Amino acid sequence: MAANVNIFSGDSSKYLAEKIAGHFGKELGKVTINHFMDGEYQPCFEETIRGTDVFLVQSTNPPADNILELLLLIDAAKRASAKRVVALIPYFGFARQDRKDKPRVSIGAKLMTNLLVAAGVDRIITMDLHSDQIQGFVDIPVDHMYASSIFIPFLKEMNLPNLTMASPDTGGTKRAAAYAKFLNTDLVICFKHRKVANEVDSIRIIGDVKGKDIVLVDDIIDTAGTITKAADLMMDMGASSVRAACTHPVFSGSAFERIEKSALTEVLVTDTLNREQTGKIRVLSTASIFADVIKRIHKNKSISTHFGFSIIL
Repeated sequence: MAANVNIFSGDSSKYLAEKIAGHFGKELGKVTINHFMDGEYQPCFEETIRGTDVFLVQSTNPPADNILELLLLIDAAKRASAKRVVALIPYFGFARQDRKDKPRVSIGAKLMTNLLVAAGVDRIITMDLHSDQIQGFVDIPVDHMYASSIFIPFLKEMNLPNLTMASPDTGGTKRAAAYAKFLNTDLVICFKHRKVANEVDSIRIIGDVKGKDIVLVDDIIDTAGTITKAADLMMDMGASSVRAACTHPVFSGSAFERIEKSALTEVLVTDTLNREQTGKIRVLSTASIFADVIKRIHKNKSISTHFGFSIIL
């Protein structure tokens, strides 16, 4: 059956795609991307994919070249007579633009899904969308994986004496509450106020942190401004330790420097984006999960076993 499966990658996720292919049991497919002097580029599959299930691994984080590269790969696969084309998008970029929260703005997440469908994708696999509602933006199957299936076992193994889950903002309360419920811990919520995007003006802690081993849970760390301010404040309020568990380590601007200088003991992240394990950053792999999902989709088997934590999320 594996002979009818091909796994390819765009430039942004080759490191993860190679691990996924290894867990699946075959080599990553050969694809070349020809770049022209004017900046234009053209992907080409260097092996036949006629009649096969093609899985394209590509996170769509900025720059925009990543999403455009994925769209061109989808188009090339369809024109090469692939039986089915599946976009495996570990990190779904533009997902924070999931609603019209003020006049005259785009809904970027909807536009991205429209582009994927227009290019001819048959299915989407992703992990920890910023908003679950994005799955409803398309009329094709979306397999939404949860990093909780990685973080929760890891947190259990750490056996922290006074584990308490926390949300870095009110928007992530549902996620943190789900972790707290499953791990049978207390919950702390941070209330932040922003005057402009990516800049926290003030933050307050709701809940008891004194003597607790806090784990802040979030889907994305961008500039790390919120999470580091929350960690510093919690330590000032008497917390024993503060860690963070984040699915997508975007780490824009001076995020690394903020994390290293902060009171955070460590930051647990996944490899949906190309980040090295360094300093306080510990990377946990998603490759085995995605490889198993590929096997199950190819064989038309249920993938509900990977939604074990989604019931509470």
